[in-house]
Amino acid sequence: MEAVLALADGRVFRGRAFGAVGERVGEVVFNTSMTGYQEILTDPSYRGQIVVMTSPQIGNVGTNPADAESEAPHVEGFVVRELSPVPSNWRSTQALHEYLSQNEIPGIAEVDTRAITRHLRSRGVVNGVVSSRATDAEALLRTAREAPSLESVDLVSQVTCAESRAWDDPRDPRWATPVEGGPERPRVRCVAYDFGAKRNIFRLLHESGFDVTVVPATLPGEDALALRPGAVFLSNGPGDPATATYAIEAVRGLAGRVPMFGICLGHQIAALAIGATTTKLKFGHRGANHPVRDLRTGSVAVTSQNHGYAVLAETLPKGTAMTHVNLNDGTCEGFFDESRQLLAVQYHPESSPGPHDALGLFGEFRRLVDRTRSHLAAGKGAR
Repeated sequence: MEAVLALADGRVFRGRAFGAVGERVGEVVFNTSMTGYQEILTDPSYRGQIVVMTSPQIGNVGTNPADAESEAPHVEGFVVRELSPVPSNWRSTQALHEYLSQNEIPGIAEVDTRAITRHLRSRGVVNGVVSSRATDAEALLRTAREAPSLESVDLVSQVTCAESRAWDDPRDPRWATPVEGGPERPRVRCVAYDFGAKRNIFRLLHESGFDVTVVPATLPGEDALALRPGAVFLSNGPGDPATATYAIEAVRGLAGRVPMFGICLGHQIAALAIGATTTKLKFGHRGANHPVRDLRTGSVAVTSQNHGYAVLAETLPKGTAMTHVNLNDGTCEGFFDESRQLLAVQYHPESSPGPHDALGLFGEFRRLVDRTRSHLAAGKGAR
């Protein structure tokens, strides 16, 4: 069956359909990861987006429940060069084609993903439509051009959890890289805001010695403090951070009252809450091979990333230091505010997929929390 990918700027790509028969609209972006496509599909940060994979063959290892980062895929469509028809992995329980079909996600294969990627790098991300239901190019182009911009849509409210819940789902120890923490440390209650979080984040927080309570993105800051947390975590998520005004307000009320750690969208929301500015990137950072330098130590980590916005370092308030920088384009990848006890990074230290270079940030957060608790116990107050 034929499928079509039509971009709002007029480019049209024809290929072979897989997954569900249907038509979906979204912002077309590309991801440079060579592996981990199921984690990408199920990352809520991709809500509202059609994902193009630059790796030439996708589907080799099938899919399985353990690798899902949320309950179901969140992408609007999936674009690949070559779909592997037969998965070959002992963990596989379902082929990629069947997995997408079951979850009503249309895909298109046998298109020139290199040409699409080069076009997006030059032009910037653009709305598009992927369809295996209709193949008339002009009609699909009209659909793509009439689609709303993601800047006007609050995507966080679409992916956050409905109610608070405790998290106690450890990683599989057979292939888990150890993180700092564990049973030798006292457990600390951590309120984790779900802006569209990946499961592995909560697993790593739990493994670092936190008793995690996951809360909806709309929970006011005072309600979060009523849970008496020793720490607050701000998760990743989709879309423009400026649309999640309720989250910005909550973080503004929490800043300086409890140690906080934000990643990805949480990093951007935290920056907006303390008075900084964010900007949309031309084509974003999406992949598992982005080099980031820690300005405090000079060390470089290869990181997993998925974001279309960045914090403008020059707008960070006085007393807030940029701690990490992207070596590809010089954008801000992290900051620390000593007075507010606020640590934030733009990338994904939990990987899934991607390298484990940045796992130590969970230990850094735990040490920050422990220092604050020690000062409070000594009667000196939080710094």
